[in-house]
Amino acid sequence: MGRSFTVYVAVLAATGSFLFGYDSGVMTDVIESPNFLAYFQTTQTSAIVGAINSTFSGGAVIGSLQGGLTMDRFGRKKTIQMGALICLIGAVLQSAAQNLAMILTGRILAGGAVGLMSMSVPVYQAEVAHPRSRGLIVGLAQQMIGIGFIVSTWIGYGSLHAPETSQLQWRLPLAFQVVPALVLVIGMIFLPESPRYLIEEEQYGEAMRVLRKLHFDGTNDEWIEAEFFEIRRTIEAEKSVAVQGWAPMFTVPQWRTRMLHGVAVQVFTQMTGINVIGYYQTIMYKALGFTGNRNTLVAGLYNCVGPIANFIFVVFLLDRVGRRRPMLFGTLGISLALICEAALNSQNPDGQRIGYSIGGVFFLFAVSVIFSMSFGPCSWVYMAEVMPMQIRGKGNAFAVGVGNWAVSTLWNQVSPIALGQIEWRFYFVFVAWNLCVSFPVIYFLFPETKQKTLEEIDLLFAQRIERIPDEMTQREKEEAGVSAMNVENTKLHN
Repeated sequence: MGRSFTVYVAVLAATGSFLFGYDSGVMTDVIESPNFLAYFQTTQTSAIVGAINSTFSGGAVIGSLQGGLTMDRFGRKKTIQMGALICLIGAVLQSAAQNLAMILTGRILAGGAVGLMSMSVPVYQAEVAHPRSRGLIVGLAQQMIGIGFIVSTWIGYGSLHAPETSQLQWRLPLAFQVVPALVLVIGMIFLPESPRYLIEEEQYGEAMRVLRKLHFDGTNDEWIEAEFFEIRRTIEAEKSVAVQGWAPMFTVPQWRTRMLHGVAVQVFTQMTGINVIGYYQTIMYKALGFTGNRNTLVAGLYNCVGPIANFIFVVFLLDRVGRRRPMLFGTLGISLALICEAALNSQNPDGQRIGYSIGGVFFLFAVSVIFSMSFGPCSWVYMAEVMPMQIRGKGNAFAVGVGNWAVSTLWNQVSPIALGQIEWRFYFVFVAWNLCVSFPVIYFLFPETKQKTLEEIDLLFAQRIERIPDEMTQREKEEAGVSAMNVENTKLHN
């Protein structure tokens, strides 16, 4: 089946990323609902709204860290299903909420589910992808996040046309989460497990079958066999020195270095300010003079431009230009856009200067486009690539849980207050971080990983474990469906 099947697998698994985008974006329109604000007796810039968003992110921290345990114990596939099932429960609680406690509990569960899926989906995609197209395959995660934002915005926009007396304004958008969650729970049943996880579990015959289904194009038998034994050789070498638990990520120098790369790229992604804009853009548009339906319409358009830019980037550019250069471009481009945004806001405090207001919207849109062609897809791809097999589950869990969701929780809580108190000056927090921290760290410390196998990336970090396992028995070779001659003589051909 080859490439088309791999893309199908990646897209269906990325329904988990769709839920990430939808659940993250749905509150943007929910907090714009007059009925919701009246029902819970709150305002858009209140601590309650901050708590609703921060509990979602806080739940995601817990879910991400939990994924480090479930991925190693139950596999990539079941971990994604588990996240979808938890999301289903959270969606029911939110849409049926009778009080604030139900909303908060539902958001915590939805956050936990999204955290679980946000770290497991890119790992699953990276492990099923061919090295030449791994950027595209893992980049689909960011693409589906963006589509989730689009769908949440337009469902929210349509729901806000209901009368202000109708709870449909906010219950319908929250209830829609059930649909993709069900698709994922059922759909994952028909997808294969990661071949690398199968090899780790010593299910060699099944692993070879899955590799052939994912990558066979009618002419590359030798490459598939070589890939199989390269993966097995690396996993068995790592097993020979592995220590169980979380401690090796921090105590084994080579693993600590690579785990910190994954954490750093997630922190840098959050410090672009993209999620602050995503969650609170309606507040920003209101400061620019856009109110009522115009406000949510602009939010809907904003959520469309990013996925379009992301699609162009992951399909045509990511696997050519690599990871480093787009992220360096992103730190500079986003910083410039935020500086322009702050300048326009400072000269338009009452939102009455139309030209300045349009310019303000333009630069917020520019942030989304630049992010979607840099940190958006690159952060997930790079994080999944740099983790060695023995800590890939826990390492990605820690990177997403701490680097992404813990930082997101902080900004979700303080951003509505900051936007209300210091207004446009808030943007300079992100500008300073991008220019003083993100850019120099990426420039001096991040190696390029494009088009390398996950096992070759071990060598890129000059930290590969060199122990070669004992020779396989003839029975094991036959189980894997290859000949002894191929085992001994095949070399990797890209």
